[in-house]
Amino acid sequence: MALSEDKLREIVSKIVSEMIEKGQSENGEVYPNCVTASKLEVEDIPDITDINLKAYLAVPEAENEQEYLRLKSKTSARLGVYRAGPRYKTETMLRFRADHAVAMDAVFTDVPEEVVKANALFEVQTMCENRDQHLTRPDLGRKFDEENLKLITSQCKKSPKVQIYASDGLSSTAIIANLKTIMPSIMQGLKTYGYEIGTPFFVKYGRVGAMDVITEALDAEVTVVLIGERPGLATGESMSAYMTYRGSVGMSESARTVVSNIHAGGTPAAEAGAHIADIIHEMIKQRASGLDLKI
Repeated sequence: MALSEDKLREIVSKIVSEMIEKGQSENGEVYPNCVTASKLEVEDIPDITDINLKAYLAVPEAENEQEYLRLKSKTSARLGVYRAGPRYKTETMLRFRADHAVAMDAVFTDVPEEVVKANALFEVQTMCENRDQHLTRPDLGRKFDEENLKLITSQCKKSPKVQIYASDGLSSTAIIANLKTIMPSIMQGLKTYGYEIGTPFFVKYGRVGAMDVITEALDAEVTVVLIGERPGLATGESMSAYMTYRGSVGMSESARTVVSNIHAGGTPAAEAGAHIADIIHEMIKQRASGLDLKI
């Protein structure tokens, strides 16, 4: 017999509330990012993704709970889950499905127009017509039609020392979460070195290889793309920065330099931005990128 919707809500709410209670230390201190039961509205089911998995242990009567939690605090891997017979417990499965939903949203959601405008960018689009084509035809995500290429060349500075742009890639969520912090951080670092910076913009439905077309079109010395990474079950907000020195269409992937895992739980955007500016400085000094760059 199928459970009613009200009964399902009651079961889920109870499980999540128990998880939240467990996400506290023995002295009652709440671990980071955990919400307390007192903050929950009775009529609402709490968001299971609010629970910090690094501070939550699902194993009952663990022999050394504190050491287990110390180990969990150093990784986003799903350690310390338990089972009901041969199956995952309900709470573990609910969190897995919730994190999977976050990853799906990161891939299939577009970067809002207001985010692009808030970062003072103009928008162009690759030859992909929609999100489905972007996922199934990566080759089109590396190319531009005449109209969009003309928009890039007409709106951007010609022959910049450094050309930076952002692209959704495989996680729009990463752009929404990190762009407003990382872009100014890179710009500030490059200004400290005295480099001329090209006109930043946003590429919709973009793949990494689109940067080579942009490099040739603008005659940029160094090109940097800030792009969303394919999300996993740990976060949907991870961004990467790919950099090339005098890139060209058809170049080897080994000629790219990359800084990855840019997000709140990895390398924070502000810190990554300063690091990227330093790498760009070395690229210009050595006139190299990828495997030829010595850092």
